[in-house]
Amino acid sequence: MPAPVGNYAHITKTPRNAELYVTSGQVGIDGNGQFPQSLNDQVQNTFTNIMAVLVSEELLAENIIKVNIWATEEIDWNFFDEQWEQLFHKDYPSMTVGYVDKLGLPEIKIEIEIWAAKV
Repeated sequence: MPAPVGNYAHITKTPRNAELYVTSGQVGIDGNGQFPQSLNDQVQNTFTNIMAVLVSEELLAENIIKVNIWATEEIDWNFFDEQWEQLFHKDYPSMTVGYVDKLGLPEIKIEIEIWAAKV
């Protein structure tokens, strides 16, 4: 099997007897309910929102087994990977990325769904 083309794993094993957590897609809305215009600002807010969801369930990045990413414009992978590395520190989950025409609201430029498992 060839190496992954990015910072992800080809497969992630769910621990035996683990509880499964599936988030709604997290978006780039800020604490004031506003969507920044730039995709990078939305990416940063999205990772902040992901961390808040994880903390609410006492989950860590190590519990994440799958990430689905949808974006309406080209992702700045250098910036995205900086945020990604702060969360995962090289222990990567499985990941899917898709580019779409629209997401749930016209302001949303990126949406990230997390699957996690905890014993």
